[in-house]
Amino acid sequence: MAAKSPLKIGSCELGGRRPLFILGPCVMESEEFVWSMARSLKVICDELGVQWVFKASFDKANRTSGSSFRGGSVEDGCRVLGEIGSELGVPVTTDIHLPEQAAVAARWIDILQIPAFLCRQTDLIVAAGKTGRVVNVKKGQFLAPWDVTNIARKLAAVGCDQFFFTERGTSFGYNNLVADMRSLYWIREAGYHVVFDATHSVQRPGGGGDTTSGDGVLAPVLARAAVAAGCDGVFIETHEDPSKALSDGPNQIALAQLPSVLKKLIQIHEIV
Repeated sequence: MAAKSPLKIGSCELGGRRPLFILGPCVMESEEFVWSMARSLKVICDELGVQWVFKASFDKANRTSGSSFRGGSVEDGCRVLGEIGSELGVPVTTDIHLPEQAAVAARWIDILQIPAFLCRQTDLIVAAGKTGRVVNVKKGQFLAPWDVTNIARKLAAVGCDQFFFTERGTSFGYNNLVADMRSLYWIREAGYHVVFDATHSVQRPGGGGDTTSGDGVLAPVLARAAVAAGCDGVFIETHEDPSKALSDGPNQIALAQLPSVLKKLIQIHEIV
């Protein structure tokens, strides 16, 4: 079965003739920082003529260490993201971790993201599906591609048909992930839109002892492979200086490198 008709997200379209890029930093390090990142990304995307969604997490609930930077509150974080979306004219997305956060986030957020480790949490899935917002479920590192059908059924049961899945790698032994490009094919064949997460797929979970390490240099490589294999969009976390990022720095692509990465992905998509 081919993927269903394009999914409308504000002024953007997922599953149409052009790829959708979900771009932004891992976490909202500060209000000033997230505004600076959003404005810089708008300049880049406007110059390239690409459709994009701005992403930033208001809170990183899943950290290797209890002393790692988390972020702020759902209310404050989502309000800021909503203001960014309104001023820049771009859809925004963030992840939620608790069922009660869904309705709060939905007041400002266009796409509610379900973290990979929580992709089987029925109460969270149902709460997100009931908001009427688009839902992005990250496929857990422990799930087979065809297992997303069970998640889709949970969303459909509450009347949500505006959703997609994100492939972000599969556990491969200890502290490592592998990106299986067959997953993109199988998820689309099941009839669902799928986005490839290039930066989280190169994580080495817990690989730094009390932090997560990663191979950020490989993120553009996997992104190119995913677009060639066939996907509806690409998720890329980016930072002005990944070495100073407060979360997932080793996996993120430097903002200065992003234009060249996006250009190559656009060229590959046109060929495919």
